[in-house]
Amino acid sequence: MKYTTRKKALVLLADGTIFYGKSIGIEGTVTGEICFNTGMTGYQEIFTDPSYFGQLMVATNAHIGNYGVNDEEVESEGIKISGLICRNFSFEHSRVDSDGNLKDWFEKHNLVAISDVDTRALVSYIRENGAMNAIISTEVEDIDKLKAELAKVPNMEGLELASKVSTTKPYFVGEENATYKIAAVDIGIKKNILRNLAKRDAYIKVYPYNAKFEELESWNPDGYFISNGPGDPEPLIDAQNLAKEVIEKNLPLFGICLGHQVIALANGISTYKMHNGHRGINHPVKNLLTSKGEITSQNHGFAINREETEAHPDVEITHVHLNDNTVAGIKMKSKNVFSVQYHPEASPGPHDSEYLFDQFIENIKMTK
Repeated sequence: MKYTTRKKALVLLADGTIFYGKSIGIEGTVTGEICFNTGMTGYQEIFTDPSYFGQLMVATNAHIGNYGVNDEEVESEGIKISGLICRNFSFEHSRVDSDGNLKDWFEKHNLVAISDVDTRALVSYIRENGAMNAIISTEVEDIDKLKAELAKVPNMEGLELASKVSTTKPYFVGEENATYKIAAVDIGIKKNILRNLAKRDAYIKVYPYNAKFEELESWNPDGYFISNGPGDPEPLIDAQNLAKEVIEKNLPLFGICLGHQVIALANGISTYKMHNGHRGINHPVKNLLTSKGEITSQNHGFAINREETEAHPDVEITHVHLNDNTVAGIKMKSKNVFSVQYHPEASPGPHDSEYLFDQFIENIKMTK
């Protein structure tokens, strides 16, 4: 596609600020909460991560699409972001094991994407003013109409989105004759989490977001897992109640990201919406139990209250984010329960955090 044939496009933020760019060729208008990811690679995994449902993604890496797409490098069935904003979009790609180019993949999923945006200025603006709702559009003539449409978009705070991405019926992953059985609650689960559990000799049964504890218990699992996912954790009452019952029975429980927040809420620890969240593949975390640092992949716009966590008699902070001292991991002192705010399955180069899956299996072993 020649640059001169590309249609004008824009990003309109909720406060009225506008950034202009060019359409990559898929026309339309989409809305969502704007956020940014600082990862230099892994754009396909980002676009298919259910945790990004309902969000417009700003890619801080200058080049998107340069290595095409690979059918195996997805975290769910289909694209989950609402739209993409980038600086340079590569219509041509170069990669030995690519299955196609990003433009065709976007067309298949009808994803609106715009490029030639000053993403450095846009990200700086978000950092300063916080995440907010936005609209991207190739229909740039009527700004007032776009503002009216944007005004109808609900805020992410208080928004329940797990039901939009969760499975509707249980399914299985792994070998049926594996040593361990794990019941997983899908509130936006990533495929690589399931792969990491399965390769540790586990057979996983994945349940919908609103599954009751009795459903999971009837399968007689050895351990329980609550996944990552999109939206505000507070409306997820079913998942919180399930976590409470697992905790009460002192069964092995592990939570990642949104699952970490659900476990905190089950312990009476509140959550809050962050100024602009953590999204990238190089976030520094300190393990307070070992004093070791970890380079982690993160994707969350909510966090748990640190003061309430420190004051809780039965919860210990195990990991902290070194950039802002937010809580990155907890464990219960008297129960077989732990969780982390980041993604140990992502392995963005370093495999610093994969030990958490081994820890979960060890916790299961102690109770078998």
